[in-house]
Amino acid sequence: MGAKPQFVIYAHNATYDKLHQVATLGLTAAAMGKDVMVVLLFWTIKKLAEGRINELDFPPEYAAQAPEVARLIRERKVPLISEMFEEARHVGQFKLVACSAGLEYMGVDAKAVTQGVDEVMGLPAIISACSGAETTLFI
Repeated sequence: MGAKPQFVIYAHNATYDKLHQVATLGLTAAAMGKDVMVVLLFWTIKKLAEGRINELDFPPEYAAQAPEVARLIRERKVPLISEMFEEARHVGQFKLVACSAGLEYMGVDAKAVTQGVDEVMGLPAIISACSGAETTLFI
């Protein structure tokens, strides 16, 4: 039978540095043959709905270094967050899910994220789908 090991990332923080980790870890896990589910929560939902998922923003505590890091990322042609998510779908089993409660709490209409996610799910369905995951991360 041999089900694929499941790799789950709960993505709450939406600054570029955090989303980059979500995207690279998800892409790598998908390429390694894992069944990947990225669950978008609060701020990641808001950022996706506003069309800012690829924005090079950083936490305030790194404001002094942010321009230099952003320059290096552009100079080195680091793929966009949305490109890494799309690549993950092509190399393996990768699914982006928006939490329905997060949509409600952030004042986001589901239609605003429909293009960017594979599914909108409630927490009971998310928890059921992720039970028994080999790896679970909260970023």
